[in-house]
Amino acid sequence: MARIAYDDQTAAAYKAVREIPRDGLEEWREAIRRHLDPSPGKTVVDIGAGTGAFATAFGDWFGLSVLAVEPSAAMRAEIPRRPGIQVLEGDAGALPIPDGSADGAWMSLMIHHIPDMEAAAREIRRVLRPGAPVLIRQGYPDRPYTTRTFPWEFFPETTRTTDTFPSFEQTCQAFATAGFHLDALEPVPETMFSLAEFLAQVDVFRRSATIMRGLTEEEFLRGKEQLRRAVRDAEETSSTEPRANWLDLLVLR
Repeated sequence: MARIAYDDQTAAAYKAVREIPRDGLEEWREAIRRHLDPSPGKTVVDIGAGTGAFATAFGDWFGLSVLAVEPSAAMRAEIPRRPGIQVLEGDAGALPIPDGSADGAWMSLMIHHIPDMEAAAREIRRVLRPGAPVLIRQGYPDRPYTTRTFPWEFFPETTRTTDTFPSFEQTCQAFATAGFHLDALEPVPETMFSLAEFLAQVDVFRRSATIMRGLTEEEFLRGKEQLRRAVRDAEETSSTEPRANWLDLLVLR
């Protein structure tokens, strides 16, 4: 399913640098609460759960049961084993979940890994209870502020990859074939890390990020130098606070 092979090294890199600290996700917690109407006892399927950052957050924030579905064995190995989280092998087109058993579906930065989104939409429809929402955290090439902001502003050539991602319109159309309709679309900020922190981990970040893997060595080094200059400027002006990024929350029902 993935555009890159999530082996042990890549999964460890993802766990180390791609998981946003929980206190940087406060806006996401409130946005999810508004659209999912969570309550203890409900079940959410986290499709393409990665290393489990949101699977654990759903439990901690809302007391939900989470079915964490992930195709990569290396990524599944990074998901914390704890009460309330069931880790399952599978992907968006083949969910190992009974019909009508989930109260919501969560998909975070993964629709660009799905080869057949219409088939995935049908499968998600199958496992959801009537009226249950699909919540998608994603950046779309036809909404470029979600693919061209921090930290990608230092690596403009990443648009060569993000421009190949499913657009907002394509995503809605694919899910419409399974009877889903647009319920909400809103940009949500998340606080990531400071410029200096990003510089310190940018080499590891490159190994774990789909869009940075498409950079040539020259493009990466040029962006890294721009980032290094930005860090110096920020330190001179004492602008060392964590930076924010924006992604869209798309809600379908």
